[in-house]
Amino acid sequence: MLLVTLVAAFIVVFVLLLYMISPLISPKPLKLNGAHVVVTGGSSGIGKCIAMECYKHGAFITLVARDEHKLVQAKKEVEKCAINDKQVVLCISVDVSKGYNQVESVIKQAQEKLGPVDMLVNCAGMSISGTFEEISGSVYPTRAVITTMKERRMGRIMFVSSQAGLIGLFGYTAYSPSKFALRGLAEALQMEMKPYNIYVTVAYPPDTDTPGFAEENKTKPLETRLISETSGVCQPEQVAKVVVKDALIVTMGLFRTIALFYLGSFDSIVRHCMIQREQSKAADKRE
Repeated sequence: MLLVTLVAAFIVVFVLLLYMISPLISPKPLKLNGAHVVVTGGSSGIGKCIAMECYKHGAFITLVARDEHKLVQAKKEVEKCAINDKQVVLCISVDVSKGYNQVESVIKQAQEKLGPVDMLVNCAGMSISGTFEEISGSVYPTRAVITTMKERRMGRIMFVSSQAGLIGLFGYTAYSPSKFALRGLAEALQMEMKPYNIYVTVAYPPDTDTPGFAEENKTKPLETRLISETSGVCQPEQVAKVVVKDALIVTMGLFRTIALFYLGSFDSIVRHCMIQREQSKAADKRE
């Protein structure tokens, strides 16, 4: 019994120690002043509020969405948050789920006007659907910015998921799998990108007072609505403040920290392979 207690105490102390030191091994915070932030799904809801929050910190913003009219309105709202007269809001109308070549083209267009992308916020998607388009709408923009970020050895990528990406709930059998998939995508991508000083975060906002949430409520089953009513509805401005802060200052939650020991060894393997690959390429160029 004493041995079990000692083992349990050791585990608790070990986990708490990892949790305490995690800020010390986190990357340097990204400074938004002068940074180029691309926000997909930026014409309304959480995406628009994230753009506004970044603009308040001096960022240059590219809003990407399908509806040109909403983009124009969103641009006006974001511009009101300016802290200097040098800031710019660029609007690009495109469906980010329909094809990589088109998305790559608009990202290049944005980078030619506002410079390399420092942070990408993947916020496009609707909770009334759960098809592959939900994933491709995040994959294509991410793929389009990765090369430049790797060359610059810096960058932030944020995926805006949902609480339905953490817990499977009644009524979300089509929607939840796509949001669960975002977590797997983000975690695998983080391991690949970490050697290049690129960090990936996933936001899991609860029910939020947005046009998308209002549309979702029109078809929500009774059971789903009753489950939803057990918690409050957040305001998008509140959600935006939290997720932007988390993206700028990358730290680990308590349960995430438990995996630090294992992830540390995996990261060293990835970094070692990257160094070997680059040394091999350099040797080939010399020959």
